[in-house]
Amino acid sequence: MPAGSQLTGHVVLVGVNTVVSTLRTVRSSVLVTAAALPRRRVFTILAAVVILVAIALLVDLPNAVQLRDWATSVGPWFPLAFLGAHIVVTIFPFPRTAFTLAAGLLFGPALGVPLAVAAATVSAVIALLLVRAAGWQLIKLVPHPRIESLDTRLRQRGWPTIVSMRLIPAVPFSVLNYAAGASAVRVLPYTFATLIGLLPGTSAVVILGDALTGNVSPLLVLISFCTACVGVAGLVYEIRTHRRHHRERLDRAEQVAEPTTAS
Repeated sequence: MPAGSQLTGHVVLVGVNTVVSTLRTVRSSVLVTAAALPRRRVFTILAAVVILVAIALLVDLPNAVQLRDWATSVGPWFPLAFLGAHIVVTIFPFPRTAFTLAAGLLFGPALGVPLAVAAATVSAVIALLLVRAAGWQLIKLVPHPRIESLDTRLRQRGWPTIVSMRLIPAVPFSVLNYAAGASAVRVLPYTFATLIGLLPGTSAVVILGDALTGNVSPLLVLISFCTACVGVAGLVYEIRTHRRHHRERLDRAEQVAEPTTAS
């Protein structure tokens, strides 16, 4: 096997191991916290999750053709009507693909891309603000030192993580909105990171997505794969950097504590 292929495989393996290790830590923290939570709070959280999932599964979203017919019936104001509908609906855990495809069908790339990106960004910010208004905080839901350290990192430098996760098509749009709302990431960096992260994938779907036939363009698949690779690479880099800073902070704390103990 060529040396370049071995090096690439090693980098991918290290990245995957880093992500898996972090997810295991979060899983352990969640289980420990869930065991310590009052049963009433656990039932409330579970009920909220079940209601949101039920709404997403039971409510039928319009397809692209239905959206086109609806928009045409609205008249000259239909770009604003489309923008408002997109924002309101995608605050909830509904897939935004129908709106993204319809944007290209209804308005073409020149207007469809700005509309779809702007609507998704505004929707993401509103969802974040609603979660914070409800008082959901990550460090309260999962009180663990590692989670507290991660939350601090997101407050200080959360935008690269948001950009990376927005670039990965497999990451659910609404789930990331709610998770960011529960974290300490700042609103302005989150907004710009969401805008930047959504732009490539949304533009590709608007331009290359065939809303009428449902056929998937090979170029769209290639672009999605490339953005996913960039997103995973950025996420792995942020995780490794956070771990290094966390170890350095612990080492400095130990060095400060040693003279105090000796005296």
